[in-house]
Amino acid sequence: MPGPRRQRAGSSVVFTVVVTVLVTLGALVILAILAFSGAPRTLFLATVLAALPVGPLVGCYLWLDRYEPEPRTLLAAGLLWGCFVATALALLIQGLGGFVVTFTDRQGLELVAPVSEEACKGLFLFLLLFWRRGELDGVLDGIVYAGMVGIGFAFTENILYLAAAYNGTDGTGPGGTDALTATFVVRCVISPFAHPLFTTFTGIGVGLAVNARSRSARVLWPLAGYACAVAAHALWNTSTVYGFDNFAVLYVVLMAPAFLGVLGLAIWSRSSERRMLASALSDAAGRGLIPATDIGWVVDLRARRQARAYARSVGGRPGERAMRDYQQAAIELGFLHYRLLRGTPPPDYAARGQQFLQRIDALRPSIAFPGQVVPTR
Repeated sequence: MPGPRRQRAGSSVVFTVVVTVLVTLGALVILAILAFSGAPRTLFLATVLAALPVGPLVGCYLWLDRYEPEPRTLLAAGLLWGCFVATALALLIQGLGGFVVTFTDRQGLELVAPVSEEACKGLFLFLLLFWRRGELDGVLDGIVYAGMVGIGFAFTENILYLAAAYNGTDGTGPGGTDALTATFVVRCVISPFAHPLFTTFTGIGVGLAVNARSRSARVLWPLAGYACAVAAHALWNTSTVYGFDNFAVLYVVLMAPAFLGVLGLAIWSRSSERRMLASALSDAAGRGLIPATDIGWVVDLRARRQARAYARSVGGRPGERAMRDYQQAAIELGFLHYRLLRGTPPPDYAARGQQFLQRIDALRPSIAFPGQVVPTR
């Protein structure tokens, strides 16, 4: 039987291959749709406008993801999944569904779109949970990955909506600059967080499943999160059917508070991660796995930056890189040890823990925190 490390490597390869193939196929589908949906100049303008909220939104999620930064390749994969795979699958499902079952435009907006789109976006999170569970440490990780997928989906969808508004093919008017401006304000200024917010509910469910002790909870939490994502999406779409006044009321009364509530949950989760890391690493220090004097330089973000600056001042870029690697290994060990203490360690706990300890033992002699003796090289 293959060991934990080989199982983890095999799962990682399968995940990478599946995501890469689907992103490539999805990109071909979306590019073909864009090529036939309008003039190149219109698409260029729509793409530029749709891209404006992407940077700030990604920056917000990266800010939340500072305690244990997720692999940039996985975050990029989530973004690309939303851009290409989720949008292409949703369009395919909705198109094929129209041939099998006849839906009115309103039914498609209120029911079909929320169910299919949240399933297509949430599939990336389910793949992570199945093949890359080790990268998920809790609710905050689920929120971050869900946000990336939602941002990518909204970007591509906004291109299509903006182009259709300008060309007058969206059925709301003759098109032109006024229609483009109105669509841009609603989708990219007032509600750029809509799709990330919907998918966040699935991300929360996946994050809760990671640390759930019972098998039933590990199954039910993601399903409950997906159901909430569909409900929020359906409610949002339904509000657009009854005119701008109803949309504005729903936005002020429900959606904006929901967004602020999820943001508050994310910030609280990040604060709780600090307490959790401090507790887990204190227990690890008691077992002789890490020096207790290092914990403060690992769990406190300001102290972490100070330690890196100090390492750079005495050791240059290599010193800073060693400090960063040491802190990251200690953080990973803390999350892994926390799951052991909770009784929910991943199957490859022993192999991963050994890897982190080897990195810590190899790096510790070559670094020093402020106030400590600088090691000679």
